[in-house]
Amino acid sequence: MAASADAYELGTVLGSCVAVCLYDPVRHLGGMNHILLPGKCLNCISTRYGVHAMEMLINDLMKLGGNRKRLLAKAFGGANVIQELKQTPIGHNNVKFVREFLSTERIPLIAQRLGGSHAIIVQFRTDTGNAKVRHVDGSRMVQILRDEISYKRSHSANIFYTGEITLF
Repeated sequence: MAASADAYELGTVLGSCVAVCLYDPVRHLGGMNHILLPGKCLNCISTRYGVHAMEMLINDLMKLGGNRKRLLAKAFGGANVIQELKQTPIGHNNVKFVREFLSTERIPLIAQRLGGSHAIIVQFRTDTGNAKVRHVDGSRMVQILRDEISYKRSHSANIFYTGEITLF
C-alpha cells in the first residue's frame, strides 16, 4: 500500500489479488493498495486483508490532505489464473469484496478491469489518477501448475517429522 501527494508511478502485478487505486482530483494525490484476501483478519492489522488495506489507504490519503468525499476509485485484478481450481476462485471473492466496500463507503468506481483469466500489470499515476493495464503472458501457467504439483508430491513422501525442534 502506498499513497503520495507527489507525482509517482505506482505499479503492481495482479493475478487473483485486487489493487484499488484511489485519487482525489482536487488535491491531485492518490494511492494504491494490493489486496490478497477479502474481508478482515481478526487480531491482526495486515494490509493483505481487504478491510485493513482499504482503510489504511483512505486514512493515508486523508493525512496528505485528501477529502474522503472526493475520492474516486479504479480497481484491477481478481482473475482466475488457475482454471483447474475446483473451489470458488479467490479472485471472485476479492472482486466481490472491493465492489461491496466501495459501494458501502460511497466511493465511485469510475474504472475497472476485474475478473478474467490472465494476470495483469497495473501502473497508476498518483498526480493524475491515470492507470495503465497490460496483460501478462500466461502461456506457461498450466505447465508451472503441473510442475508445482509434481514437486509437492515427490517431496512430501520424503519429509520426516520427529516432533523435536532446535532453537538457535
